[in-house]
Amino acid sequence: MSQRPPRITYKNAGVDIDEADRAVESIRKMARKTFTAGVLTDIGSFGGGFFLKGYREPVLVSSADGVGTKIKLAFLTGEHSTIGEDLVNHCVNDIAVQGAVPLFFMDYFAVGKLEARIAADVVSGIVRGCKANSCALIGGETAEMPGLYAKGEYDLAGFIVGVVERKKMLTGASIKAGDVVLGLPSTGLHTNGYSLARKLLFEVAGHAADTRLAELGGSVAAELLKIHRSYLKPLQALHQAGVLKGAAHITGGGITENTPRILPNGLGVRIKVGSWPVLPIFDVLRKLGRIPEDDWRRTFNLGIGMILLISPKRLNDAAEILDSSKEPWHKIGEVVRGRGVTYR
Repeated sequence: MSQRPPRITYKNAGVDIDEADRAVESIRKMARKTFTAGVLTDIGSFGGGFFLKGYREPVLVSSADGVGTKIKLAFLTGEHSTIGEDLVNHCVNDIAVQGAVPLFFMDYFAVGKLEARIAADVVSGIVRGCKANSCALIGGETAEMPGLYAKGEYDLAGFIVGVVERKKMLTGASIKAGDVVLGLPSTGLHTNGYSLARKLLFEVAGHAADTRLAELGGSVAAELLKIHRSYLKPLQALHQAGVLKGAAHITGGGITENTPRILPNGLGVRIKVGSWPVLPIFDVLRKLGRIPEDDWRRTFNLGIGMILLISPKRLNDAAEILDSSKEPWHKIGEVVRGRGVTYR
C-alpha cells in the first residue's frame, strides 16, 4: 500500500499568512494616522484612491526610490524604525525640487520571512516621515518571499506622488550666469555612499557598529543612521516667495553630478572650496580610504544636501526667509558660462 503524500500548507513553504495578517493590521492602524482629506480608500484596497481638487492646471510629479545599502545598518544594529523616514524624505526631496508638494506615498516591503514586529518598526518610520511632510500613506505591498532574501534581511522601496500648478513648476529655465549657489546642510551621508562607507569603517578600519570615534562624537552606527532630512519646508517657503530659480537634491553623484541636472545648456557652476563646513564623517572616510578628491566629491554630499539657485538681486530676500525659519545656509558658489561643476 502506498503512503499518502504529506499535507503541505503555505506555512510549510515558508509563508505565514497569519503573521502577514498581523503585520497588515498593524500597518493599517498606523497608516490611517497620515490620511488627509483627499484619501478615498483604506489600507488593504486593491488600489489606493486619492481625490485632487483646488488646482487649475495640476501637474503630478512622481518619484520612486530606495535607501541603498544603508538598509544594511538596520540589519546590523536591529534599529528598523528610522529607515522608513529616510525613504520618505528622500522621495519628498526629489519632487520638492520641481516645486511639488507631496500628496501620497506607497511603500514596497519585501522579506524572506515576515516578522510583524519588524515590519511595524519599518512602517512606523514611514508614517513619521509622511506625517512630517503632510503626505498620506495610502497603500503598498508587503511581500514574503522565502528563499529570495537572507535570514533577517529585507528590501524597502517607496513611490511618491506630488502636485504643482503647471505655471509654478521649477524647471531651471530662468537660471543664468551670475546667479548665486546656496547650499543647505545635510545631516550626514543621507542615503548615499554607504557601500564605500561600510567597507572603509567595518572592513578596512575594523570598527564595530558601537565603536565610538572622537571625531564623530559618538558611535559609528549612530553616525551612519542619521536620518536623511527633508527640505520641503524651506524649498516651499522660497518657492512661494518667488525667489527660487532651481534646486538640486544632492544624492548619489554629489554636488558634481546632481547640480548640472537643473542647469540650462551652456551653463555650469563654480563652487568655492571651504565655503561650508565639511562634516567630520566625510574627512574620516577620506583618510581611511585615501580617496581621490574627485571620487570623494562624486560619492558623498560632503555636508550639503540641497543646492539652491537664486538671483543675486533676491539673495537678501532668500536669506531673510531662511534665517526666519532658523534654516542654516551657505553661499557656496555661482553660475558661470561653461559646463559641469568646477571647484576653486
